[in-house]
Amino acid sequence: MTPDTVSSMKETTGLEALLLASFDSNVLLVTGVAGYPATAVMELLVERSSEGYVACWMTNEKAALEKALGASVTQQRSMVVVKHVGMNVLSDPLMTSVYHTIGAGVVIIAGDDTGARASQNEQDSRYYGCLAEVSLFDPATPQGAYDAVMRAFKLSEQSKVPVIIRVTDRLLDSKGAVLRSRQNKSTATFDKDIWKLTTKGKHQRFHRISMPLLEMAVQTTSLNRLHPGDSGIGIISSGYLSVLVGKALSKAKWSGHAHLALQMLSPFPFAMVQQFISKCNTVLVVEETEPYIESHIAVTGKIRGKMTGHLPYGQVGIEHIDYALDHLHEDRIEKYTEVQTIKSRGSRPLCQDCPFMPLYKCLANIDVMVAGDMGCSIRAAPEPLQAVDTGFALGSAISTACGFKDKGIAVIGDFALAHSGIVGLINAVGSEDDVVVVILQNRIAAMTGGQEAPDLMSVVKALVSDVTVMEMPVFSTEISSYTEGQLQELLLCKLAQKGISVIYLLGKCTKL
Repeated sequence: MTPDTVSSMKETTGLEALLLASFDSNVLLVTGVAGYPATAVMELLVERSSEGYVACWMTNEKAALEKALGASVTQQRSMVVVKHVGMNVLSDPLMTSVYHTIGAGVVIIAGDDTGARASQNEQDSRYYGCLAEVSLFDPATPQGAYDAVMRAFKLSEQSKVPVIIRVTDRLLDSKGAVLRSRQNKSTATFDKDIWKLTTKGKHQRFHRISMPLLEMAVQTTSLNRLHPGDSGIGIISSGYLSVLVGKALSKAKWSGHAHLALQMLSPFPFAMVQQFISKCNTVLVVEETEPYIESHIAVTGKIRGKMTGHLPYGQVGIEHIDYALDHLHEDRIEKYTEVQTIKSRGSRPLCQDCPFMPLYKCLANIDVMVAGDMGCSIRAAPEPLQAVDTGFALGSAISTACGFKDKGIAVIGDFALAHSGIVGLINAVGSEDDVVVVILQNRIAAMTGGQEAPDLMSVVKALVSDVTVMEMPVFSTEISSYTEGQLQELLLCKLAQKGISVIYLLGKCTKL
């Protein structure tokens, strides 16, 4: 089949559209790290990986992108699937790859958790397009997601840099018809002549050759669509919110509003946006999670959006769009100021039969600082347990605890240890820090779907001489009380000693 030949049309979800696009673009390698909402994408790609490509779970996003880059320079199209905070971890090789250049196409699927349902923050991956100087797609529909993948691989190979596609849970769950096509296998090669240039020269080359290609692509893409109107009011949107805007404008009172629906945002399509704004008296920008588009264009008094209080930061619903459209006559409003609390949202406590519950109850009664980690440990921070004091990022517990003024405790899961926490332990050993490290080993990433975690106990024992291993029994009230006493005695003993102590607690997650 020749490139771009139409093969079929079928009803599908946004999630399935990404899978179909991976087939039709001849992807050969998929790497990914678990985390909502990216887990569902990677699980589907792994499930279907026998159909022409290799898909593998990785313990770290940086390693996931680096493996994909290795595939790229040997003429293999590759896809990397991570959640939004994973973009932070892979940003180092991402930034460098732009100057270094690649061979076959590399596409990064960034799953943004709008609403922060299962994440430590609510950051907006669209900013990475601007920061890394790469193309970024923000598709609105299953067809948009499919087309974004197909075009991203072409553009990646033309420009010799990776491309980012930002997706959200609502896009992945949405349904729509998808018209499929097919691309030939990649013939793109890595040009080693790049090593004839200095680092400055590589940057200059990028702006002379690659950036003009990216700018031309964003100004000419059919993925950015204008729906004209004659009311003098315009709406600019991106991603899945373009679907919600379309629903809002189906109401008679707003049917005359113009709508610019963007699905490709980086480099920023200034010419198209400026032309749209010039024809409107007032413009509402509808986007999530941050005012990415709005901050690019808010230089006149006609722009409304998050920065003016018309829409909330974070996830946006159709009720928010309706409210904003009803209040466009106001320059600024103060509606979305109520801060969500654990009480107002509803608690998400630890499982009562968690094998590590005795530890958390013990920590709540010990008067020392406790550094938690991303995963189940952060659920022990709020009331009623209040067992953990901090929880900055996946793998951060050990280094955080090493920074405490007095000797404290780090609580980290085995997946977080493998992801990046092991680096903190290595540094703690090298710096001769004073800390107690509690490693919860259940051999899985419990909060992200039960992906297997590597066993690093032999590595830890090679690094640290003082390692205690304790089997956590199946939970019961009587056993829990006894185990809690044992743990408290052990922790107090290790806290009284100088240096690094590691306590391995072995347990089995009861929900999987």
